[in-house]
Amino acid sequence: MAERVVVSRTRRGERAPLKEFAFASQLAPELAGGWVGPDFLKKYRSQAWQAFERTPLPTPQLEAWRRTDLRGLPVGSFQLAGAQPAPVKTHPPADLLRPLAGASHGGQLVLSASGARLELHPALASQGVIFTDFATAVRDYPQLLEQMLGQVVPVEGGRSGKFTALTGAFSRSGVFIYIPRGLQVEQPLHSILWGPGANLAYLSHLLVWVDEGASLTYVHEAASSTEAEGQSMHSGIVELHVGVGASLRFVELQSWGRHVWNFSHERARVERDGNLDWVFGAIGSRLTKNFSEIDLVGEGATGRMSGFYFTDGDQHLDHDTQQNHLAAHTTSDLLFKGALRDQSRSVWQGMIYVAPGAQKTDGYQANRNLVLSPQARADSLPGLEILADDVRCSHGATVGKIDPEQVFYLLSRGIPYRQAERLIVEGFFEPIMQRIPFEGVRARFQDAISKKMD
Repeated sequence: MAERVVVSRTRRGERAPLKEFAFASQLAPELAGGWVGPDFLKKYRSQAWQAFERTPLPTPQLEAWRRTDLRGLPVGSFQLAGAQPAPVKTHPPADLLRPLAGASHGGQLVLSASGARLELHPALASQGVIFTDFATAVRDYPQLLEQMLGQVVPVEGGRSGKFTALTGAFSRSGVFIYIPRGLQVEQPLHSILWGPGANLAYLSHLLVWVDEGASLTYVHEAASSTEAEGQSMHSGIVELHVGVGASLRFVELQSWGRHVWNFSHERARVERDGNLDWVFGAIGSRLTKNFSEIDLVGEGATGRMSGFYFTDGDQHLDHDTQQNHLAAHTTSDLLFKGALRDQSRSVWQGMIYVAPGAQKTDGYQANRNLVLSPQARADSLPGLEILADDVRCSHGATVGKIDPEQVFYLLSRGIPYRQAERLIVEGFFEPIMQRIPFEGVRARFQDAISKKMD
């Protein structure tokens, strides 16, 4: 009698389950016994840890993650940066330390696995500006930090889910900025998160609070070199608060090495008559999944988002943006532009949400993509959800190739093909460059274009 053989087949669309991180609560001092710090931080870490434990890793069955697959993420191989001896290369290269938003810094903070290095102009410190790393903020400004931590980005729920909770539970590297009421900070503040090494998990938390009537320009860059072997991960939280009549210019650059998986949940809350000008630049990482949201919560609030990305090789960059109009007479304007080469892929998902009663809203979003090779792919998904009847909202998205007529025109003028292609790409990004008021940031993007084209 022949032996019976049972053949099992996986249904189409099913995927192998993801493994879990190998982190334990003992890695966070606030969750271990003997913690003597402030109670609010212990409560915050505990809430985040509980959310981390009960929240599974996201899968493509979730709408927000449908185009980003994490099955290749080696979750069991990561160790928390700072929980072991620092890598040999602990200092960022000199070009990362140069001013990008002016001739000089008002202050500069360098974060790495070995700790934090801070420089702050004495005049700003005497005026009440707080610009420091998270560990110092917990020690020196606990009452202020208690009022602000987790107020903009909760550690549980939300579409980032597992990664937000992970960061909330274990993050040691972070920036705390407080600008007092009515203070106009003329010189920009600058921070760098430098993450060398492989098989490490860098977790960062940025908390920026611009009080009523104050103004600030702040530049933050997360970067690393590319490691030949091994992979690393970064997970971050960014909380921005723009008070009544306040103004914040926030420039955020991502130039992680090609071995880094990058995840972040970022949200800004803009109060009445506040203004936010938010500039993104993404050129690095192996894979990025970024959630960026603007909540316009007061009448007259304005938010502008400008994004630049350029992918090559097998990079995968997924940006998910939301412009939430939660009060009347609010304005938002978003423009993201990207170019793609080789087998790389970009995803942009955008949503303009207008709450009931948010009349006289003016919202706009656009995503433009330039595909430079047949194997590259760009997904662009704009969206509107409007629950008020007196608004002006529009969106647009394009994905296209280089116009051969433009190339022919430049060739006919004696310009070599490679140079002609570069000129067209630079022209494609020019609308984004015009929205960036800082020459140093524009130069950084133009340098990235040149390197990618070469």
